[in-house]
Amino acid sequence: MMPRKREIERLRAEHAALETLSQFLMELVTAAHPPRATELAAVRGMLRDTLVRHLKCEDWALYPRLRATGDYELNRLAKEFVDEMGHIAGDFADYDARWTGEAIEADWPGFCAETTGILAALGMRIEREDRDLYPVVDRIAGTGTDRTERRRARRAA
Repeated sequence: MMPRKREIERLRAEHAALETLSQFLMELVTAAHPPRATELAAVRGMLRDTLVRHLKCEDWALYPRLRATGDYELNRLAKEFVDEMGHIAGDFADYDARWTGEAIEADWPGFCAETTGILAALGMRIEREDRDLYPVVDRIAGTGTDRTERRRARRAA
């Protein structure tokens, strides 16, 4: 069973939202001192909620459905993404649990360094899915979202 056009469009829109939230968080962690705790918590919470929802859809629904299509290229790509990047959900959960408000206050430089790393891993996954996976899904499923539509979705997020 192939993913539907709406599902891929939603995943792309979530990528745009995740990129925006990641940029907001990076702006906060590049500061010399921690921002207000409420500001940091709000951005982290939005990122966490969006990421968890997105990864659950991809890891528990999209990738298994792609592997079940019988299409060699989709199967290979889905397996490759799961093998290489399936750990991001667990890594993010560990990061999020470890960095409480008190831990951040006690080690701002450590939090900033780890945040930069986790956001880089997330950015790499998003970039690879957009570049290597979604176009193949579009072609095989006939969803054909072009670059203009993807840019529009990113701006709207």
